[in-house]
Amino acid sequence: MARRTEARFRTAGTAAVVGVALFVAACGSSNSSSSSSSSPAATAPASSSTPASSTSTTVALGTTKGSMGTYLTGASGRAVYMWVADSSGKSSCAGECAKAWPPVIATSTPSVSGGAVAADLGTITRSDGSTQVTYKGHPLYYFVEDPGSGTTKGQGNNGFGAKWWLVAPSGAVITATGTTAAASSSSSSSSSSGAAKSGGGWG
Repeated sequence: MARRTEARFRTAGTAAVVGVALFVAACGSSNSSSSSSSSPAATAPASSSTPASSTSTTVALGTTKGSMGTYLTGASGRAVYMWVADSSGKSSCAGECAKAWPPVIATSTPSVSGGAVAADLGTITRSDGSTQVTYKGHPLYYFVEDPGSGTTKGQGNNGFGAKWWLVAPSGAVITATGTTAAASSSSSSSSSSGAAKSGGGWG
């Protein structure tokens, strides 16, 4: 009688162990499947945010009117310049020059507003691998002493051995200074066109 009772307990114990094992296995597979199915949802927001970060660095060239006429502007309305020392569509300004005259850099396709012409926009690859914006094939720069819109302290500057000029929407350089432009505007309403040279002559 005792042996039969012991055998029954053993059988019941074995069945209980098997049942627990099956339950644990079922829970494990359920957890792994749920975690694997949730992985794509967790990574989706990261991939969707990539385009937003790239468009935020897009350069938009616009135009502003000043005492020297209408000229091109970049980020925050800052004036942009070309450098006479550049040639063949390449930038000759690097190192200390680039610190004083930061190149207009874009990490995505630049755009235009105002009187700037989209067809005249372009880019070149600088020696450090960054992408510099060009207009009519000429590399564009900011000036460190122009903190925001409305200032053109770099106009006519002879820094690093060559002149820096503002650029008209036509692609011509504006060689007038503030004083000269003010004097000519009192005698003629077309002073801005007279102060600009054609895109072919950047000297």
